[in-house]
Parts: sequence; structure tokens; C-alpha cells
Amino acid sequence: MTAFVFPGQGSQFVGMSKDFFDNFKVARDIFELISDTTKINIKAIIFDNNSNLLDQTRYTQLSIFCTSISIFEVLKKEVDLDKLDINFMLGHSLGEYTSLSAANILSIKDCSFLLKIRGELMQKAYEPNKSSMAAIIGVDCNEAEKIIDKNNLKIDIANDNSPLQIVISGLKEDLLESENIFKANGIKKFILLNVSAAFHSYLMNEAQEKLIDYINNINFNNSSISIISNYTGKVCNVKKEIIQNLCNQMSNRVRWVESIATLERLNILNIIEIGPGKVLSGLIKRTSNKFNIKNIETIQDIEKLL
Repeated sequence: MTAFVFPGQGSQFVGMSKDFFDNFKVARDIFELISDTTKINIKAIIFDNNSNLLDQTRYTQLSIFCTSISIFEVLKKEVDLDKLDINFMLGHSLGEYTSLSAANILSIKDCSFLLKIRGELMQKAYEPNKSSMAAIIGVDCNEAEKIIDKNNLKIDIANDNSPLQIVISGLKEDLLESENIFKANGIKKFILLNVSAAFHSYLMNEAQEKLIDYINNINFNNSSISIISNYTGKVCNVKKEIIQNLCNQMSNRVRWVESIATLERLNILNIIEIGPGKVLSGLIKRTSNKFNIKNIETIQDIEKLL
């Protein structure tokens, strides 16, 4: 049995999926559909990065989704997915939306619409340069929680990425105040991230409430594919629960370590990461050595599966 995983924000680069766009009509059709739906020239952003838009949250999320889902649709066309025995899909933050689309729970059109709104809301959620995120290397989630609670730090754990890497989120002044405290508790690195806001934290509450209105007006389908939720880290294949988890996702922790532990517990040890970069593969390898992981980022990667 195999799981597909889809990356989130931070994996983007100029020119991602260009070989798929150039060689497959299905990929070009997806670019056109997403551009028509969102009224955004996604091709120019991904391939030309006009005005450096690719790294702006309102465009980044949509661009990574377009890249990942284009690669996935080409994979479906070129490879008999039944032979891969795909049972589960999951993604990191915006990648969860990609997983829902790949599983046919959300249409590509509806997913691109939601991600346009999500990206805009997240970028505008707090005034620029007042909030941020930081990666902490050398401490697990439980130990980080103890440090936060003991010192009454006004920050949230945004991403539980691996046993030795978490991401915290909050007001920039609170993050900077926490740096010395974490370092005094033996962490290896504290890296302030170049992001526009404090994602997956209490500062996203208002934006999340606005997004919920849009989510509740979108059609979700049933699927034979099980989703592992960021919000719970557990298997979810009931439509009502999938919607509820998605409604809670933006301002709550991405439980990636728990999600991978769920796969391991279910003995789903074959993983294929689809989309730009190999960030998730690296995190999974640092979480467990039991997985057989492949990446599909180029046409050559698909040819290796044939």
C-alpha cells in the first residue's frame, strides 16, 4: 500500500513543473483552468516570476497547488495508479488541499478558488512585519511545549515537522523574546523565517473564520482514498469530518509527525512525494527510517515508475 504526500509553502521555485507544461496537454489545461478560475496568470508567476510574485503568500499557495496537481494528473495519465495501490493521501498545510483535490474530494476548480481566498486571507491576516515564524532545530514538540508553558511565552507551535524540528509562530517581538529562552534550553538553531505572517497560530483566527464561510459553500465529494488530517494527525474518510478538520486547519498546528506515525502504525510504508522540492521526504526520513520514499518532481521521475 502507498501514500501520496504533497508539499506546502516554502517548496516553490521559479520554473517548477515547466517540463510537464511543455510536454503534456493535461498540464497546460490545468494551468488554464486555474488561471480562468482565479483570474491570475499563474503561468507568468511560476515560469517568469514577474514582480517577484511567486514568494508572496497570495500567489505562492496557488502556484504550488497548480504545480503539484499538474504533476499528479500527468502521473495518472502515464501510470496505472491501481498498480501503485494508493490508499492514503496527505499534505503539509496547503498541501492538504492538494491531497483533497487529488483524491477527488475537491475539484481542481473549487480547490484553486479556495486557495486563492486562503492565500489572500493569510497574507492580510496581520499587518506586515509585525508577526512571523521561526524554525527551531534540536528539540521535539513535547519539549518545546514545556519550554513555552514554563516561560509563559506568547507563541504557538505551528508545525510539528520532525522529532528535531518544529516551527513556532506569533508576533515578531514575542518570537525574538523566545530566542534566548530556547537557546538557554539547549536548542541547536533558531531561524527566523521569511514569511509574511504567523501562520497556524492564534493570529490566524479571524482569517480562519472568514475562510470557513467559503469552505462551507464548496461541494465536497466522497472518496475511496483516506485523508490524514493536519489538524488531528489521524485518518479521516468521512466527508463531514474532512470539512470540519479543514475549517480548523489555518489557525492550528500542522501535526506532521503524528501524521507520519499514523502511516507507520498502519504499515503504509511506501510514500511518493509529488510536487516541487523534497522537503517532506527529508522530514519523513528524520522521523522514521522505515519508509520507502520516492519523489516525482520531473518527467524523468515518472519514467522511473514505468
